Amino acid sequence: MTEPAHPSRHAAATRIAHAGRDPEGGPFVNPPVIHASTVLFESVAQMKGRSEKPARWTYGRRGTPTSEALERAISELEGAEGTVLTPSGASACGTALLSVLGAGDHLLMIDSVYAPTRNICDGLLKRFGVETTYFDPLIGAGIADLIRPNTRAIFLEAPGSLTFEMPDVPAIVAAARGRDLLTLIDNTWATPLFFRPLDRGVDMSIMAATKYVVGHSDALVGTIACGPRAWKRVKATHGDLGLFTGPDDMYLALRGLRTMAVRLAHQQKSALALAEWFAARPEVSRVLHPALPSDPGHAIWKRDFSGASGLFGVVMKGGSDAAVDAFLDRLELFGLGYSWGGFESLAIPADPRAVRTAVPWREEGSLLRFQIGLEDVGDLIADLDAGLARWCAALAG
Repeated sequence: MTEPAHPSRHAAATRIAHAGRDPEGGPFVNPPVIHASTVLFESVAQMKGRSEKPARWTYGRRGTPTSEALERAISELEGAEGTVLTPSGASACGTALLSVLGAGDHLLMIDSVYAPTRNICDGLLKRFGVETTYFDPLIGAGIADLIRPNTRAIFLEAPGSLTFEMPDVPAIVAAARGRDLLTLIDNTWATPLFFRPLDRGVDMSIMAATKYVVGHSDALVGTIACGPRAWKRVKATHGDLGLFTGPDDMYLALRGLRTMAVRLAHQQKSALALAEWFAARPEVSRVLHPALPSDPGHAIWKRDFSGASGLFGVVMKGGSDAAVDAFLDRLELFGLGYSWGGFESLAIPADPRAVRTAVPWREEGSLLRFQIGLEDVGDLIADLDAGLARWCAALAG
């Protein structure tokens, strides 16, 4: 777990190429992978913290050169007081929530939240005596009306990774700060390259680094980057829970991070081109992509964000299970998989009606979510065009 990162004068793309290196760690471009549990001390005095030469490392779970390299890099990108690593994005969300909530507390949770985070609220937190109220993602400053005397935190996701509503983060943060509440945000969609939550007063910026940081669909990692009000709490909870990420996964995340700016720039461009293509199709009712001028959240996105990632949704005109199956099952370049952020394109069908509680999902057509990878846009369009032809045939037949 890292201490404060020093801000850099360089652009983000330059920082991620160099961030996390330890000048004392040797002349290596990539920090070495350290597999370690037991750490040896020079003396009992050093082991007990009485030595003039304190131990830099004490136990593998409490940090190694490999974990510190990734933590330093994320802290620098996020502008964080410190960062902890967890074994997955879901565990990062759960650890962050457990850091600020206890029995009898009340949590305000955005209704468009990632389903595993909702499961944490409705299962684990409920069993521990924490009450959750879900709120309209578009509530803005109106969040103040939902704050109770025992409310301790507000959790956001911008945009929602299934329905893509854009919350007004600064307005919600202002309401939270006025009542001394902590704010947390799942920033996996934008990453700190396109949105820096801590700069906007958010206390914890959480990522499923499994996605854009790793970028190759081969490792599970979560990150919690903290501002000064949250850092000590998160650091303590992370240590008390005994959480640690495998060294090989940390290495893959750090290696993936080096190319994240290049990948995201390509995926942003490709996804926007495909979103515009979908928007012009007669089979499509609506495209859910905040970077489109037609999107209801576009003004907030343009004000607060510097870019958009490769994930968006498409609401079809009508639909049926047979039509969805016909469209997606025979796509050649889009895999059917729940994750996103990797180099390959993916697609899933979705039904928000099954989980939304604060604001019903009222779109009547089938919802499809697309993750755009690094393939050629023309090839992806040809694949999708053939899929839409199968969609139409299934509806007609």
